[in-house]
Amino acid sequence: MTHANSQPAVYLNSLEHEGKRYIRLWFKANPFIAKRLKEADWVKFSKTYKCFVMHRTDQCVEKLHQHFEGLAKVDARYLDRPKRLRPAEGATILASGHASDPLPRVTALPVVRLQPLQHEEKTLIQLSFQYSKEIYTCLWHFSGCTWIKELKCFAMPSQSHHIHELLDALEGTAQVWLAQTMQLRDLALQVRLWEQGYVQGPAYLTCPLPFVEKLFLLNYSMNTIRTYHALLLRFLNGHSTLGLGQIDAFSAEEINRYHRGMVQSQRYSHSTVSQSINAVKFYYQRVLGRHSVRLEEVERPEKPSRLPQVLSKQEVQRILAATENLKHRCLLQLLYAGGLRIGEVINLRISDVQSDRNLLFIRGGKGKKDRTTLLSQKLLESLRAYYKVYRPKVWLFEGQTGGQYTVESIRSVFRAAKDKAGVKTKATPHTLRHSFATHLLEQGTDLRYIQTLLGHRSSRTTEIYTHVTSYALDKITSPLDCL
Repeated sequence: MTHANSQPAVYLNSLEHEGKRYIRLWFKANPFIAKRLKEADWVKFSKTYKCFVMHRTDQCVEKLHQHFEGLAKVDARYLDRPKRLRPAEGATILASGHASDPLPRVTALPVVRLQPLQHEEKTLIQLSFQYSKEIYTCLWHFSGCTWIKELKCFAMPSQSHHIHELLDALEGTAQVWLAQTMQLRDLALQVRLWEQGYVQGPAYLTCPLPFVEKLFLLNYSMNTIRTYHALLLRFLNGHSTLGLGQIDAFSAEEINRYHRGMVQSQRYSHSTVSQSINAVKFYYQRVLGRHSVRLEEVERPEKPSRLPQVLSKQEVQRILAATENLKHRCLLQLLYAGGLRIGEVINLRISDVQSDRNLLFIRGGKGKKDRTTLLSQKLLESLRAYYKVYRPKVWLFEGQTGGQYTVESIRSVFRAAKDKAGVKTKATPHTLRHSFATHLLEQGTDLRYIQTLLGHRSSRTTEIYTHVTSYALDKITSPLDCL
């Protein structure tokens, strides 16, 4: 019998072709092995890859072993070896950890969602969650909530101290999220809810409550407050070993050094660095009252001049056509037909669709500005059909359990439609807003009207679309064509 070590070998490699998985067979030049493979009816020779291939199934592999038993070794050591992925643009050598590194987060936990509930003429808070024995047991033993048998749910009083107790009871078991219809006025509770996802070690510094209170008093938007909170929290915990007292005594140079490190790491956009500078500046000057610290001298990165990504009309049409769900199609049509931001769509109320004037009323857009924009007739027809099916009560688009639709749900809808339509252009829901403005400009709409429809404060912001439009480019001849 032939010794195993002297046997020729047939090696198995994974192969993907048109989305299907195959096995590629390779071996050192050997007429005998090639002849045996030709005799195997489950093995084919691929002219495309110039090798023998077979389907990737356990049955095919087992038959191959039997086919070469005692004649050659079938070696599968390379079959499941992970691919060596090489970056297309080289490798970046980064410095060791910097104070601006993201804060470590706790392991993903299930969510208990709080939403308003009217029961027996009382306003309560309903606790909703995907069934989990640990959460159920925890809530059953939590004295702050009760089980309502007829509604088959847990509920609790709406006072904030009950939610503080709930957070204590669920710590390490679940995270607590608020429905968008919940109006929270307890800022200490709001800060705690925002920070529950972070690992809070012995040196952890929570965001000072006066910082958040000052932002609320000055009527900053909730999105800005949450962004400033996260960025100040990162700044404080990047220096947490020094203690809050020493951080509060920082000079402008120490603050500058932190933001210089953010820029040098090249991990953050110009916008993120600029927002961090604004948040830290607000803390030192408006909260601590340290106006003597010359934070105006903090170096800001130069803003890159990038053009917005725009979809063609054909690509927009394909994305909308690929959306079969009526509610989802209306959501995407709104983003494009009126040039809306994603947050403006979820804040629309039924009464904001002013069909008699062919207008959409946008409440509290960016900068807390109200405005009106176009109401397309095609969109109006879709919205009327949508209303007959879904019958929303308050918000134009409501989630499955009531309340406002979420931003992440719209992003998921857009990604799914874009993939189904086969659109390869890199795009987000906000790209539909850019496309709206660009296509209006290409149709000859005056830039001043586009500025008003988009809600831009400055015409300079709107002028960026003049750089991406193809309007009148067909009338310009390249000098190469004149040679």
